Formats: sequence, C-alpha cells, structure tokens
Amino acid sequence: MASLQFSYVAIDSTGAKRSGVVDADSKDAAIAQLASAGRYVTEITEQKAAANPVAAFSQGGRAPSREDLATFTRRLADLSGAGLPLDRVLQVVGEQTENQQLIAICAATLENVRGGMPVSEALSKYPKYFNDVFTQTLRSGEASGQFPEVAGRLADFQEKEVARRSQIVSAMVYPSILAATAVFVVAFLIGFVVPKMSGVFKDLGDDLPVTTRFLLTSSDFLSTKWPLAIGMIVGAVVLIRTYLATESGRTAFDTVILKVPVMGPVIQKATVSRFARVLGTLVYGGVSILDALQIAGLSSGNRVYQLACKKVEQEVREGRAIADALRDARCFPPVLTHMVAIGEETGDLPRMLGRVSDSMDFEVDTGMRRLVSFLEPAIMLSMGVFVGFVVLSVLIPIFMAGNLVK
Repeated sequence: MASLQFSYVAIDSTGAKRSGVVDADSKDAAIAQLASAGRYVTEITEQKAAANPVAAFSQGGRAPSREDLATFTRRLADLSGAGLPLDRVLQVVGEQTENQQLIAICAATLENVRGGMPVSEALSKYPKYFNDVFTQTLRSGEASGQFPEVAGRLADFQEKEVARRSQIVSAMVYPSILAATAVFVVAFLIGFVVPKMSGVFKDLGDDLPVTTRFLLTSSDFLSTKWPLAIGMIVGAVVLIRTYLATESGRTAFDTVILKVPVMGPVIQKATVSRFARVLGTLVYGGVSILDALQIAGLSSGNRVYQLACKKVEQEVREGRAIADALRDARCFPPVLTHMVAIGEETGDLPRMLGRVSDSMDFEVDTGMRRLVSFLEPAIMLSMGVFVGFVVLSVLIPIFMAGNLVK
C-alpha cells in the first residue's frame, strides 16, 4: 500500500501544541506513530497527493525565503554542534521554524532520516530550496564526520548571500524611485501636455522646428496608436528574452555586462567573490576539487565564468595546478590566483579563498556606493535634458508665432 501524508496538530509531553506532516499507510497508523513519539493527536487530516514532492509543499503557505533557509542551516549547525542526534535536530528545527513549507520539509526529512537516509540525500529531494552546493557539501561533511562544522560554513555562506542581496536592494531603492519618477514625467508630458498644445502649432505648418515636429509626431503616435506601441515593447521584450535563453545570447550578454563602465567591475568582483566563497565552502566540506570547480562555476551566475571554470576543471584534471589554470583563464583577478597558489602550497586552500572573498566583498561595497552615487545624478540629468527638450520644442514655435504676428 502506498504511503500517505497526514498533516496533524498534537500536544507533546510538555503540553505544547505542535504541528507538522507525517507519512503513514493509514490515519490509524499515523496516530500510532505520533503516539510512539510522545504526541497526543488533536487534529489529523490526509493531504491530497501532488505531482511531486516540491508541489506537495507548495500547496500551503509561502515558499521559504533565503532568510528562512539561512536560519534553518544555522540552527542545523548549532544543534548538531551541541551534540544532538540528527533526527532530534530536524525535529527541533521543524518546531522552531515559522514557515509552513519548511515545517513540512523538516517532517518529511525526519521520517526519511529515521528510515536510514542521510540528511543530505533527504534534503536533495527539494532542489528548489537546497541546491548542489548545499547537498554535496553536507554529504561530504557526513562522510568526514564534520557535519556541524560544514553546516556552520554553509550557514556563514548563506548569511553573507542574504546580507549582500539586502544591501543591493537597499542601495537601489532611491535610484529606482528616481527612474520611475522620470518615466512618469516623460509619459505625462508626451501623453497629456504636448497633445493639448498641438493645435497651437497647426498654423505654422512646415515652418515648425525639427525638434517640435519630432515631438508632435511621437506624441501623436503614442496617444493614437498606443496598442501598437505596447505590442512593439512586448515583442521586443519577448525577442530579447528568447535570445538570452540561447547559449550564444547568454554568453554575449554576460560578456557585455562585464565591460559596462562603473557597473561592470562591480559585477565582476561580486561574481569572483561568490565563486571563491562557494569553492572554499565546498573544499572545506571535503568535496573533490574537480566537482567543487564545476559547482562553483555554475553557482557564479555568469556564463563567462562558467565556461572558464569548465576549462580550468579540464586542465586540473590533466594535472595542472589550480592557480596556473585560473591564471590562464584570464578572467580571474591576480589576487585570487596568488592566494590560491599560496593555499595549494600550504594546504589551506579554503581559508585563502575565504580571505579573497572577504576582500572582494569590501571592494564590492565600495563599488556599489560609487555606482549609486553615479546613478542618482545621471537619472536626474537625463530627466532634466528631456524636460528641457520638451520646453524648448514648445517655446520656440511660440516665439516664431509671435514674430509672425508682429
């Protein structure tokens, strides 16, 4: 008989109310299973089957955020480091989390672990939340007997990722508001102000300045043929997305974005920082250097570095030193290659990679502040230039009409 899933509410031995999900062949078997774990069931309901494990958890509540997953990993590391067995760790973590999907994942993972499955394998059933970096590192930690230490490194990595994303979002709030305001001002002038003044310029006919004729033509097109304009914009977006979905398109985009002034160096340093941190976390966890290079390249998020890492992996497989292979790839900064060389010589590669990542993070912080300080006046200047263009395009014909009257 196929195993069923039941969501339950129960009272534990301390009198606290607990909830979760349990797998059993029947409702009675589920109640008996919970009773053997010291829980008195007050409510129990069979869950409808979903197409796959991830879909089953997506039915209730919001998806776990990066902050939720970082907290989950930190608690996993702290509790396992305190000496608790892993099944007890999962039980406590599931009781502490507030996200319903993570509660369900902890309950399902707990059942698998109690059935003899390693934690890493049980969590790998949910790749949407626990990627290859996470599961392979945990697997190596389990094999080496360093599960708490490896989980702690994973928690450090996730927390730094959350902090980085939060910093980027915070830094881009004000420029985004300025950009939205600029777009609104442009749309208002072209869509409402210019059409109301177009009748004033009809008598001038072909004597209108080129700028005014261009402004009137654009305004007339957007006000009378706006469905066509929207269709053109949507079509352009679809074409761009389709092109970027191809191998050549994504490679071309990632190559160009690394060369954009001001923004390119920031993106490059952030990419190298993430690569170094992922590689260091994997090597510390005991993952083989070839697998670590492959996963770190995929985790970089940039096609240029993914292709470079494939080349580096192949050269390392043939016996070359990692630092030499990285240097010949010509997209990694000298500080990374020199620190990797020192790490290879001293046998302390994870710590050297961590130092590189910390150094790059500092440079990214500085670059982000410089980028934001550049974007704000650039947006204001662009909006001022357009408003000035509209004003001049309107005032020049008025002056011309006044001269004709005289």
